[in-house]
Amino acid sequence: MKIFNDPVYGFISVPDPLLQKLIDHPWFQRLRYIKQLGLSHLVYPGALHTRFHHAMGAMHLMGLALESLRGKGHEVTGEEALGAHVAILLHDIGHGPFSHALEHSIVEGVDHEVISSLVMDTLNKAFGGALETGIRIFRNQHPKRFLHQLVSGQLDMDRMDYLNRDSFYTGVSEGVIGGDRIIKMLQVVDDRLVVEEKAIYSIEKFIVARRLMYWQVYLHKTVVACEQMLVQTLRRAKALGLEGEAIFGSPALLGFLGQRRGRDSFNDPSVLAQFMRLDDHDIMGAVKVWADHPDKVLARLATDLVQRRTLRIKLRNEPWEAAQVGRIRKEFAQQMGITEEQAALFVLAGRVVNNAYDSTHDGIQLLFKSGKLKDIAQASDNLGIAAMSGAVEKHYLAFPRSMGKEWFVG
Repeated sequence: MKIFNDPVYGFISVPDPLLQKLIDHPWFQRLRYIKQLGLSHLVYPGALHTRFHHAMGAMHLMGLALESLRGKGHEVTGEEALGAHVAILLHDIGHGPFSHALEHSIVEGVDHEVISSLVMDTLNKAFGGALETGIRIFRNQHPKRFLHQLVSGQLDMDRMDYLNRDSFYTGVSEGVIGGDRIIKMLQVVDDRLVVEEKAIYSIEKFIVARRLMYWQVYLHKTVVACEQMLVQTLRRAKALGLEGEAIFGSPALLGFLGQRRGRDSFNDPSVLAQFMRLDDHDIMGAVKVWADHPDKVLARLATDLVQRRTLRIKLRNEPWEAAQVGRIRKEFAQQMGITEEQAALFVLAGRVVNNAYDSTHDGIQLLFKSGKLKDIAQASDNLGIAAMSGAVEKHYLAFPRSMGKEWFVG
């Protein structure tokens, strides 16, 4: 078995030759060049780990989870175990560089889950149908539903890995969870993944860690601002490309800048293959060149991003008034000598949502010694857990630093 030295878990092994062949495939190796946290390194300099790291770690945790469940008498065949490993290894295979930024700019209405599913189908053909069980588990079409929950659920191996890993690389200690204990306390009741009551405090910490990591890392206001700067840069580049303007880019990137790419276009194998050649280098290499583009809107957007001239941004509970946003856009348009429509690429208003625990969708059930099941939000004596079972929405306003802070209140 091939051995990998992981900084979070130590030495981990690849339990099947099929998994090693998948890891060696160019489409999986591409994940080495896509950062897990996108532009978060502009806030947390250590956040340079990749989706390759995360996929390998999640695969390792899947092995631990299956071992724990088998030790408690739950039957998982060799084929099912391999399928579960395949599903978790490939669960993020469809992520593009700066995934969420791309999903709102150069591709339209296509999220990474859809692309992951298409990639799995393509790889399955290339591997002679060897991925069939893994694909059924990934799509929740396998008879044993708990296997899908290990891939995508409230206590899946995806979350178990990324919370600890992202905490490790960002240095945000609040994200550390007792993943080992939770995995050892997993149980299956009526084909549903549950957790033994002894793990109640580990589950509480897990939910709190998710909430804190979202506010401190994933939805950190400067991270949100940087991601929006990239979104608007890509949108401007694509708008120019669609108008026939000369735009620098790698061959793979130009295929998405020069024409519209919606969901149906990915049914074309050549479009999917083109997407699977994109990584962070394509995007940032182009952005660096766009900083000198003759279009001053694109040049300003790209220069601000490359030089880390981040937008001023403020979050609050209430939406920002449209009239206030309009006034700021008008003022900035006059500053730059551009239209108010173009100024809308620099002056942004939107919202972010933090949903650490959704008790209405596949909630975390605690298994008591009596055999009774109870949702963690009801079982916990920590009143904060019940409060965290709802989504929290905040609204942001962001604009260039050349505008004074007084615009937040004026």
